[in-house]
Amino acid sequence: MVKGVKIVTIGGGSSYTPELMEGFIKRYEELPIREIWLVDIESGKEKLEIVGKMAQRMWDASPYDVKVHLTVDRKEALKDADFVTTQFRVGGLDARVKDERIPLSYGMVGQETNGAGGIFKAFRTIPIILDVVEDMKTLCPNAWLINFANPSGMVTDSIIRYGGWEKVIGLCNVPVGAMMAEPELLGKNLNELIYSFAGLNHFHWHRVKDTKGVDVTSEIIDKMYSNDSGIPANIHDIPFFKEQLKQMNMIPCGYHRYYYRTEEMLENMLEEYNDENVGTRAQQVKKSEKELFELYKDVNLDHKPEQLEQRGGAYYSEAACETIASIYANKNTHIVVSTKNQGSVPDLSPEDVVEVSAYIGAEGARPIAFGTFKTAEKGWLQLMKNMELTVEEAAVTGDYGLALQAFTMNPLIPSGETAKRVLDELLIAHKEYLPQFENKITQLLEEGCTIKDEVVLELNNQSLPL
Repeated sequence: MVKGVKIVTIGGGSSYTPELMEGFIKRYEELPIREIWLVDIESGKEKLEIVGKMAQRMWDASPYDVKVHLTVDRKEALKDADFVTTQFRVGGLDARVKDERIPLSYGMVGQETNGAGGIFKAFRTIPIILDVVEDMKTLCPNAWLINFANPSGMVTDSIIRYGGWEKVIGLCNVPVGAMMAEPELLGKNLNELIYSFAGLNHFHWHRVKDTKGVDVTSEIIDKMYSNDSGIPANIHDIPFFKEQLKQMNMIPCGYHRYYYRTEEMLENMLEEYNDENVGTRAQQVKKSEKELFELYKDVNLDHKPEQLEQRGGAYYSEAACETIASIYANKNTHIVVSTKNQGSVPDLSPEDVVEVSAYIGAEGARPIAFGTFKTAEKGWLQLMKNMELTVEEAAVTGDYGLALQAFTMNPLIPSGETAKRVLDELLIAHKEYLPQFENKITQLLEEGCTIKDEVVLELNNQSLPL
């Protein structure tokens, strides 16, 4: 019998992969990996080769004998896998540029996982993840699927709801960032505090107690206004209104700024959008990613470069690798994950996927009861979850009316003719990756619908793979 763990990473050509390798090397004694397969698509083959060689150098520099395999044949890789991690981006960073610039060209929030851009990332990603699940049912029916592909909550929910795959955990590095940054504000270590998270991916809140059970959330809130807030590198640092946080006695995640401070966040986004020397976040990331891959080409580089943390991926391995190690070794570690609610948040259905504190062991995630939210947060939560469910159904069915419903429900999209225009332009911009909407896209093109933003027009006219 072959011993050791086989791990497959879909989207292995990502610039985040060295972060993943670092986490696995760190945990090898409790997670004895036999082989790692990095999988990408044909158009991503060059990046896969570069990052794959980098990954192998990292293992060769470690005390452990682990082989990194590279392939563009997903089925070849999945055979008998123990864990499958997903970190792919359908359409690459150019697709993200479109998600950001088209809404911004009409004066509304353009962001990767929120608003119109987040909806379209789900439209592109959910059908692909369901294809991966179908392959897994045949090739590795006992494997765990650890999803990092955004929007992680909606993707994870779709895996269970439409894919019928229960052995899945969705992850995000945002909760880890909060738990790494906040204890220092109180002069404490993480093991001296008890964290409790609940909500949705990129839309959660948390409370904190000390080891005597005393709530110290309010104390952290006070400290947040005089110290580094620890928000991710990809979120503009506009402070929350202190009175609002004090009233809820919870700390929102960084992405709540798009909802609690929409005016200021949009103003900053539009400034960057209109500055040709800056550009949107996706355009900035394209530059940093290019620099990263130049670093990865260095045959002497055998460790994760510091520049990767500027990419917004800090603590990625803390979430992904610790989850896998906790399942394998039945560690019952506290990790914040997207998983079935199972009553942990009574304000939502037990079948809904929520992002919540959970104990992770051999049986997967056991969510920790959080309890009901106050009126304001309950209202936000129920609206956002039902908006997500509408997005998921539209992604699976290609129903244009449902897509309009999702746009109308989303708080970051002002409803009306402009919202419909943004929806239509995004459909045309991403037509290569939205076969479920083919009939509607054909109709829009026949009606002469065009794209307003010149950068997006240029991207769409390029023959290069996106």
